[in-house]
Amino acid sequence: MFLYLLFFLAVFIVSSIISHNYLSGVKVLSDAEITNKINPETAITIEIPFNSNTNAIAEILEKNGLIKYPVVFKYLSIINGHEGKYRSGQHLLSDNLTYDEIMRLLSQNPISTNVTIPEGKNFIETMDILAKNNLIDRESFIEEANNGEFNYKFLEDLPMRENRLEGYLFPDTYFFDPKSGPRTVIRRFLENFDMKFTPDFYVRAKELNMTIDEVITLASVIEKETRIPDEREIVSSVFHNRLKSNEESLKKLQSCATVQYILLNRDGKIKEVLSYEDTRIDHPYNTYLHEGLPPGPICSPSLESIIAALYPNEESDYYFFVAKGDGSHHFSRTSAEHEAAKEKYGVSY
Repeated sequence: MFLYLLFFLAVFIVSSIISHNYLSGVKVLSDAEITNKINPETAITIEIPFNSNTNAIAEILEKNGLIKYPVVFKYLSIINGHEGKYRSGQHLLSDNLTYDEIMRLLSQNPISTNVTIPEGKNFIETMDILAKNNLIDRESFIEEANNGEFNYKFLEDLPMRENRLEGYLFPDTYFFDPKSGPRTVIRRFLENFDMKFTPDFYVRAKELNMTIDEVITLASVIEKETRIPDEREIVSSVFHNRLKSNEESLKKLQSCATVQYILLNRDGKIKEVLSYEDTRIDHPYNTYLHEGLPPGPICSPSLESIIAALYPNEESDYYFFVAKGDGSHHFSRTSAEHEAAKEKYGVSY
């Protein structure tokens, strides 16, 4: 009986408030006008935990002096259509907002940090961008990336290596809650990768007799070798032709990008022009010394480079290419043609 009375009392209170607002001719503000009501100097930042229900949210608002009647907030949430639409994360509010205005703000995206990860950034560079935006602690990010469990098909049978998720932190623009934590941030990257890497790509990888990791490794090398869209499929064909070749002299990919990856991780920077000595560095990722693909990706490739790795120019019979100095490349079919191109464009290695 008491619960029924409480319920009807709450309904009465809500109805009274709605009627009062209606009769008082309360102006309904736009979202921009509501935001302008908030004084940044006196604003109150509240945190809505993940999966919080309306009762919990009302208690948080009351505790922060933003509302006086949690029960009214609960029932107005239902009547005004906001129930179940509140977003977890940090929100900026003030005590001069009406209940409905608070509801509308809480139903929008929380305060977030806009971060763009450019295509071709490696794991360390991506981590640095996140750290500079105060989104992660480097040590905990590395720990989670290397040892955390992530249930995605493309990560199945992923070999253990340094920076295990190299290549899979998909380049894009992200909006992160500042308190997301390393696991949430990493999952956002992986979920984006999962969405971009379509079922057709798995089928195509199988047709090429390549693992997903081999596809992403090749795509990462293509990404770093050329940024010219029309060249990607041809560069891919050069590497595919070499990988399939029976000639021992062609089995090494001889990619400058893999040597630059070694230098970047070792010295923290790359060279504008590699020397012959650089191509002799004894390292598993040095494709001048070791046959086939490097042990893993050297950066996070773009979707276009992934597609190029899966679908090379099948009519190409090129086995060599050399940088022309203007961002483009000269492609050759034979070693003699390649040596002539190297001399023409001043390449010594």
